[in-house]
Amino acid sequence: MSEKDARLINKLLEKLTLEEKIGMIHGASLFRTKGVERLGIPSLKMSDGPMGVRMEFADTEWRAVGNTDDYVTYLPSNSAIAATWNRELAGKAGEVLGEEARGRGKDIILAPGINIKRSPLCGRNFEYMSEDPYLVKELTVPMIRGIQKYDVAACVKHFIANSQETQRLWVDTLVDERTLQEIYYPAFKDAVKRANTYSLMGAYNLLNGKHCCENEKLLDEVLREQWGYDGTIVSDWGAVHNTQAAAECSLDVEMNITNDFDDYCLAKPLLKKVKSGEIDELCIDNKVKNILRMMLRLHMIGDQVEERKAGTYNTKTHQEAVLEVARESVILLKNDNNELPLKKKGLKKIAVIGQNAVQIHSNGGGSAEVKALYEISPLMGIKKILGGNAEVVFAEGYYIPKRCEESDQNWQATSIYDKSLEIADITGENIGGNSEDRIEERRKQIQDQLREEAVALAKEVEVVILIGGLNHDYDVEGLDREHMRLPYEQDALIQAVLEANPHTIVVIYAGAPVEMPWIEQADSVVWSYYAGMEGGTALAEILWGEVNPSSKLPETFIKKEIQCPAHFIGEFGNKDVVAYKEGIMVGYRYYDTYCTDILFPFGYGLSYTEFLYDDLKVQLLEKENELSVIVEASIKNIGNLEGAEVVQLYIVDVEASVERPLHELKAFEKINLKPEEVHKIQFVLNEEAFSFYSIEDRCFRIEDGAFMIQVGSSSRNIHLEEEIIITRNYFK
Repeated sequence: MSEKDARLINKLLEKLTLEEKIGMIHGASLFRTKGVERLGIPSLKMSDGPMGVRMEFADTEWRAVGNTDDYVTYLPSNSAIAATWNRELAGKAGEVLGEEARGRGKDIILAPGINIKRSPLCGRNFEYMSEDPYLVKELTVPMIRGIQKYDVAACVKHFIANSQETQRLWVDTLVDERTLQEIYYPAFKDAVKRANTYSLMGAYNLLNGKHCCENEKLLDEVLREQWGYDGTIVSDWGAVHNTQAAAECSLDVEMNITNDFDDYCLAKPLLKKVKSGEIDELCIDNKVKNILRMMLRLHMIGDQVEERKAGTYNTKTHQEAVLEVARESVILLKNDNNELPLKKKGLKKIAVIGQNAVQIHSNGGGSAEVKALYEISPLMGIKKILGGNAEVVFAEGYYIPKRCEESDQNWQATSIYDKSLEIADITGENIGGNSEDRIEERRKQIQDQLREEAVALAKEVEVVILIGGLNHDYDVEGLDREHMRLPYEQDALIQAVLEANPHTIVVIYAGAPVEMPWIEQADSVVWSYYAGMEGGTALAEILWGEVNPSSKLPETFIKKEIQCPAHFIGEFGNKDVVAYKEGIMVGYRYYDTYCTDILFPFGYGLSYTEFLYDDLKVQLLEKENELSVIVEASIKNIGNLEGAEVVQLYIVDVEASVERPLHELKAFEKINLKPEEVHKIQFVLNEEAFSFYSIEDRCFRIEDGAFMIQVGSSSRNIHLEEEIIITRNYFK
């Protein structure tokens, strides 16, 4: 910050009254703070937005105002962005989000969500990127830069260890220091130090006994002192519980879900404590300084207000950008017998089966909901690509009970009478409301009937595309899944359709892994995270080969949740205390180390072409307290189609004196190759790639000894490897 800016901040601070300063550090509406008009200080306007700028709400109640001008571009979820393994596309997604937030008059967009996927059952996994901290940070940095390019503050969230929705406001997560440093901190650290995120959101949960938004070790020691963060720290909505603790730590802005704004912890209760001398006014001054500094960066105050960038939304450019992301987010998991890509020529009749072929996903999931200008469903995408030259017939396949509009997230507990209305709404019948058994029996009849209709249809056509998965009844804020099974008896449907027609392509739309008991029966399986407003277009282009799939899994697909170390070593879903006993062994770090029998490995994804890895060369350069390793390899497209490959580099510490995973991702690059084209790829690794956090030394260190450099196409498809010997210890 320049001396001129510092003088302006100090000058404004001198002129502000105590009441005005306190008005700036808490919500004055559900998504806005209070400005100080007499000094030219505007309010801060915020919006949810991991998948697009959220609809406009009334100032004082959770009610959409019903505007016709707040339709926006619906972006692929962060899981979908992570599946691209493409830094450039992550940046483009950020630019769309930032420009649209600016166009809607927002100053802070509450994105991206970068919590580590510790368990497949977390309800908000669809909002997050990966189980791997390196992949998360490499995509987070360009995304934040893209957002902030348009003078909008990214608000990276949720700091820290917010990996379950169950009892999220009060659960105490117990995490040791090494695990925090190696798994949960890195993406946030890079968001601060590399991307310079202008704001950051504290999490709901407690960390090691203290709420994250009142945690002086977390906010003061780690964020401010160790990482040098001078941005604005915002609470999650309702995450502050203690006035004294919140005032005296580095939290800057308290937001909440209630409309009693003057009663927030950092409102009248704080004013009273400052006036009584219990809290030093300097605490408030520091918070206001951080807010004013962010406003200067956003050109909201100062002599550059006229230079603040203008935004826009729902442009053709934005729609093309999200389609580009969606195309690289669809993952080909299985393609036995080369059933894919499908051919248009000679195709007369095709069946599309499954509710997710027509389901709209933009309008659910909690704070990630988006009022999309449009959303291309898979069925629409398929019909569009075939252009009327083949008959497309549709069957629902399974029944989704209608959620009662007046119910909350615990809608399953609504009355029997309500449930009977749901059935009646679908069937046109009134079966009475005082028999749970009769309702379940009728629901089963509906499921059986829809499945029978789908099977009959499957027998009549040449090809079936069965599109199932999850929806935002399961991928949702505030609720974790109970298991990994597909809902609505979909497994029975998939197995029955596969038996009826072996030329069935199974497509799963979901925000997190699911069980696949039918996987051996299916020749072709395609996976799509929630892929935004052009998701249906992208899926159809992949299925018919207009786009060659290049996506890779950003997480391991296990067979059942009990395989996840968070469940059988650590704890998940507890209401009071959750101990991360698995430590650093998260995701593939555990599964690959202990040879777990999984469905699909981390980093996995097929293409319609093939790649040959060859000619690995490794050069080790050691200087005093400085290490550099240059890795080169040749990648050749040996297939008949142009395609992109994600080349992944893993490090093995062969002689570690402490527990370390089998290997860890430390570099990757996505390259596009024409048939027979060869690309020589180069990675330059520094000390960070080889280090672990030493509890004894309280820093990262590298031990001398043997390390293996691995280059491959997934964590379990290593094509090249070479050992190096590091001859000295390094401390960082």
